[in-house]
Amino acid sequence: MKTAVKTKIRKTDFHPLLRIFVYLTVLVFTVLTLYPLFWLVISSLKTTTEFQRNMTGLPVNPTINNYPTAWRLAQFDTLFLNSLFFTVASTLLVILFSLMAGFAFAKIRSKATPFLHGSFVIGILLTLQSIMVPLFLMAVATNLYNTRLGVLIPYVGMGMPIGIYLCTEFIKSVPDSVVESARIDGASYLRIFAMIVAPMAKPVAVTLAILNVSGVWNEFMLVNILVSSDALRTLPVGILKFSGPLASDYGRMFAALTIGMVPMVVFYLIFRKQITQGVSAGAVKG
Repeated sequence: MKTAVKTKIRKTDFHPLLRIFVYLTVLVFTVLTLYPLFWLVISSLKTTTEFQRNMTGLPVNPTINNYPTAWRLAQFDTLFLNSLFFTVASTLLVILFSLMAGFAFAKIRSKATPFLHGSFVIGILLTLQSIMVPLFLMAVATNLYNTRLGVLIPYVGMGMPIGIYLCTEFIKSVPDSVVESARIDGASYLRIFAMIVAPMAKPVAVTLAILNVSGVWNEFMLVNILVSSDALRTLPVGILKFSGPLASDYGRMFAALTIGMVPMVVFYLIFRKQITQGVSAGAVKG
């Protein structure tokens, strides 16, 4: 005899005051998040003189002349291409190497696995500031200073510790029987990785992509240290052209900041669903 058990999920009845408090809290956080962006945009529509007179109010005589001038002076086409190259290249390499290392640590075990895994993951504790001088000296010694490769390698290296950790924990959830069955059928580890593990690891790959894209696109210090040529500078470094030791061209600087912000906003709007799913799945599996 089968007994059907029906569970009714009722909508929680909040006290009206609690409901108002929740809505007000969300509203406050929304305003605190959006107001800096709004202030940045309206400030970019002011001249430097007007901004110095009226820093918080709406522009009296709004102008868009700051945008074409900022684009021309900062050579934004070059800055965009450089930022895009470093972001895309480092993200793809971090995902590939992290998945491969995670597969090895999770499924190809040996006595040295814990030590090797810990040696990689401990890199999470390192900050760019702590390795800034060694990075510069190594780049100069290996003739990688002021080169694309000299910037790309540290980006990949800094992204891999957290990548290896997340991928290892995710791939551990893949049943060992799947790998063992494929090995019995004659598949190599490389084929198992490419045909079975990598497709299953899409959620953690999306999580890594989000972390790396947001980190590299907005990164300033590494490029500022390892690059001296304008042809290799990225957006955050290029915006420095509008700032000087004694004075700043605020209108054009805010226009440049607004231009630099647009790609990340577009990235989020296009991939917001994947971002939410990737972060949630990656966090649960990790």
